[in-house]
Amino acid sequence: MFQWVKKTTLKRIALLMCCALLLAGCAGNPVNPDDPWEGFNREVWRFNEDVDRVYIKPLSKGYKKVVPTPLRKGVGNFFRNLLEPTTIVNDLLQGKFKQALSDTGRFVVNSTIGLLGLFDPATDAGLERHNEDFGQTFAKWGIGDGPYLVLPFIGPSNVRDSIGLIPYYFATDPRLAVHSTEAAVGLVVLDVVDRRAQLLGASRILQLQLDPYAFTREAYRQKRVDLIYDGVRPLQR
Repeated sequence: MFQWVKKTTLKRIALLMCCALLLAGCAGNPVNPDDPWEGFNREVWRFNEDVDRVYIKPLSKGYKKVVPTPLRKGVGNFFRNLLEPTTIVNDLLQGKFKQALSDTGRFVVNSTIGLLGLFDPATDAGLERHNEDFGQTFAKWGIGDGPYLVLPFIGPSNVRDSIGLIPYYFATDPRLAVHSTEAAVGLVVLDVVDRRAQLLGASRILQLQLDPYAFTREAYRQKRVDLIYDGVRPLQR
């Protein structure tokens, strides 16, 4: 039964993403060629900001105040370790076989010696952490990013990266293996709160911007380009 509920929840997430794409396609006249759905995106941005202000940010502040730094570091390590299977799959899909071998070793070391990823002995052993996802893989395959898109609850994205979230949630997210729906939801909430706690300082920078929405949009686009080209952009090759 729990498995059915979990699959139903994932289907609802996928449906929500599809609805966002469809609504964005109907949202007004283009204002910015790089952000043709800006009106819709700003509405979703404000919704996400309200959710953050009322729920996520206060929880994150309390979490940071109550939970000791070493324990928060362990939690962050744990969730980063859960991303390794996705990275490994996308290493292979991009033909980065040597990196896939290194990332597999990293995942094995941290999941065993590192106590399910709470510690990071792999880094001390010289196994560098990489960041690969399906959006980057699609880009390597020649698929364009498409219009900028802000997703409810998820935040900045684009059409290509939004579609890339579907195989992640349905195929490579280790939380799929959790049979208890309550535990799976708890993991998601803890992950969100922990990530937000790490960004509390960065939110002050955002508050100083004349247009936080535009600043976030450009920061996201620049970060994705750096990830796709592994920090070495085409003109630098």
